Amino acid sequence: MHKPAPQTLSPCPFSKGYKIPVRQAWFLLKGFYFYRLILSSILLSLYYSRLGALVIEAKLMPFYFYTSLTYFLCTLIGWSLILKPITSYASQAQAFVFTDIVFLTLIMHAFGGISSGLGALILIPTAAGGILIGGRCAMLFAALASLFVFAEQAYSFRLSDINSNYAPYAGMLGAGFFMLALLSYILAKRTEQTEVISSQQQETITSLEELNQYIIQNMQSGIIITDQAQNLSRHNMACPHLLGLSHLPDNLTDISPKLTEAFEQWLKYPNKDFVSLISANKTQIHVHFSALPTQHETFFMITLEDVSVYKQRVQQSKLASLGKLTASIAHEIRNPLGAISHAGQLLAECPTLSTQDLRLTEIIQVQARRMNAIIEDVLQLSRSPQPTQETIDLVNWLSNYLETLIRSNDGYQNQFELSIDSKLNTALFDIGHLTQILNNLCANALKYGYTLDKKICIQLNEDLGLPCINVIDFGNGIPDKIMHHLFEPFVTSSHSGTGLGLYISKDLAEINQARLSYHTLENQQGCFFRLCLPTAKQKKIKL
Repeated sequence: MHKPAPQTLSPCPFSKGYKIPVRQAWFLLKGFYFYRLILSSILLSLYYSRLGALVIEAKLMPFYFYTSLTYFLCTLIGWSLILKPITSYASQAQAFVFTDIVFLTLIMHAFGGISSGLGALILIPTAAGGILIGGRCAMLFAALASLFVFAEQAYSFRLSDINSNYAPYAGMLGAGFFMLALLSYILAKRTEQTEVISSQQQETITSLEELNQYIIQNMQSGIIITDQAQNLSRHNMACPHLLGLSHLPDNLTDISPKLTEAFEQWLKYPNKDFVSLISANKTQIHVHFSALPTQHETFFMITLEDVSVYKQRVQQSKLASLGKLTASIAHEIRNPLGAISHAGQLLAECPTLSTQDLRLTEIIQVQARRMNAIIEDVLQLSRSPQPTQETIDLVNWLSNYLETLIRSNDGYQNQFELSIDSKLNTALFDIGHLTQILNNLCANALKYGYTLDKKICIQLNEDLGLPCINVIDFGNGIPDKIMHHLFEPFVTSSHSGTGLGLYISKDLAEINQARLSYHTLENQQGCFFRLCLPTAKQKKIKL
């Protein structure tokens, strides 16, 4: 999530401490180029103007022309080097500064030497050396500029074209070169530090924004940002899943009329900021409204919470309490139950018992075993561990599961079939919990829904972007009298069942953030249980 730090370069080979950001360096170099272009153009145009004839010595006019023309051509060539850099930034910057010092010294000589005052123009490339190059190189160019000025002075003095009174001025100009180079280097160094701090702060702000965006996008809760006209501004990835939609439309009205009605009702009565709705995938969600005032406009945040998440937490709390209760009484119940079962076994071995009495001892054994199974199921509920979720390849896993089921239970060979009808073949689930859920569903299908002419089908398909496992049988289905209590504990239509199988399966599904539901087949006899599993991409941050 972090952006790379801005690249820097060290333009001076003699100074390792001075570095300048690449983008800023080329920008400054281009600015210095345009200054050189304007200056060289002015100096060349002076040759053709009347002013040039007045200020340039007549005998040095040809010298001035060739010098200014060469300076202008070198400047033009410099632009092509900037656009398509053949050499490095450091080489170009050093060449620009050095050629300016040389050509401006020669032009100053054509104007009459240091007495013309053009020596001040050399201060600018000297300062540019401190900004563009910095370090010891800045002092080097200041020293070169001073040497060139003194050399011009010495040459003019030898030709007797100079007054010795200007010697102190040359010294002051040389000192000015060094002072300006030093000041420009300090300024560039301070600017560089400011740029680095600004880049670091910008990087931190960007990283925080990306982190916040990642957290919001991966929350279990759905978040929708809308304006006064109910136009959606932003939403996170959990919203389509919670609302049962493949994607969210641009307007709140197109999502759900009930949601729109609740939003408009909240605008009129702000105290009613909470409502419960049923989504398109039959999921109960809690909706909370809140205002987000900004400087120019007021936005509104709609928070969607899956009720099953709260139910899961409440269920885990109940199971924890149930675990403490059952752990304390299981021993007390099992002791007398074991005594009853053992006494029934001994009584059944008595040779003088009649057939009717043996039937009574058999009832004692069956009911004792049923009571013990109920205790085992309740203890299992209390010991429901936290899921250890991992990514499962459902196609291979279902094939292996069916082979294991058939191998461990004789006579199942012709009773099950596997059907794959989904492109979503991976899920995030606890393998042990998934095995237990399918064991319960397959056992119920064999017990209540198996027919001789049709096999029980374990089908893998997809629903609302989630991989789903359907266990389909063609029996009579579940009676209407227990339909509304299907997943409640101790609800069963069998005299031998405990009524905890579907309850345990539902609980294990919710712990793994999956959805277990019951459906009937359309246009034919039969029913199926559907287990929709979460994918690895839909793993959310639990807040």
